[in-house]
Amino acid sequence: MIRLGIIGTGRIAKRFVYDAWQGLDVEIVGVYNPHMESAEKFCAENHVKAAYSDWNLFIHAIEAVYVASPLGTHAEYVKKALEAGIHVLCEKPMVVSGAQAEELFALADEKQCVLMEGIKTAYSPGYKKLRELLEEKPIGEIRDVEACFTKLVKPGLREWTHLEDCGSMTELGSYGCFAVLSILGEDYVESHHVSLRNEDGVDIFTKVFFSYHSYAMGLVKSGIGVKSEGELLISGTKGYILVKAPWWMPKCIEVHFEDANKTQIYTCEYVGNGLQYELEHFVKRIKGTQMASGVTKEQSIKIAYIMEEFLRQEKDYRIVRK
Repeated sequence: MIRLGIIGTGRIAKRFVYDAWQGLDVEIVGVYNPHMESAEKFCAENHVKAAYSDWNLFIHAIEAVYVASPLGTHAEYVKKALEAGIHVLCEKPMVVSGAQAEELFALADEKQCVLMEGIKTAYSPGYKKLRELLEEKPIGEIRDVEACFTKLVKPGLREWTHLEDCGSMTELGSYGCFAVLSILGEDYVESHHVSLRNEDGVDIFTKVFFSYHSYAMGLVKSGIGVKSEGELLISGTKGYILVKAPWWMPKCIEVHFEDANKTQIYTCEYVGNGLQYELEHFVKRIKGTQMASGVTKEQSIKIAYIMEEFLRQEKDYRIVRK
């Protein structure tokens, strides 16, 4: 059984603990937070064995780690864990620097460790079914991919307040970017974005457009202050595929044609928060029984570059209040 630790004690870490028990060959042996009180509170509330604020004690107790700390700390924790020979599953977005992403994957290769970005959708039964359908080309040549993920976030939470890397795109855009890249590929010709912003300059709703040489387009919509229909729509020359909302927790896939009588509907399992799917994949990769799939190294690196460029362009809009 793999001894797994968690870095971070926020909302996603709690959901991860809830999902991790589901018949997987892994034991959560401890949680790390530099503030011991937070670590102890998390353990008491979520039935985790041990709390750590000492990095060396924590790292020697584990074989693998789930990084669920604030985004700005991901790179440091991932690097330190890899340097210690620890396999890493990191919450999305892993980093918001393309060069950092390349460096971390190179380090993982050097240390012969698994490094995986936790975009849970990629490992779900529904998305695997979607990939199978796309291989069959029922809708002909794909010409457009549109993915929308929005959730209304209460004011004052980290999604609004950490001006260096908060907002709708960094919070939710990884999902849509993954869908576009996994379906159309990483070799897009250009991309640009438009955003609606609040008084602090934080994007509350963002659209990112991608164009490809092969006469294909992609659109990613993300929102934390605007609500929209959370569908994934894939348009082709012979029909279209609709993954119904919430597409990032895919349970229903519809294949539509010009003749509405030929519509095909597929239902798929999706249990709990879905984090167990990425954890199962992570465990199998550590054991060597699963090839790298889901979110590939190349896709993670490309998403990091997309995020980096987005934040570079948004920097001047953001107001740091004293």
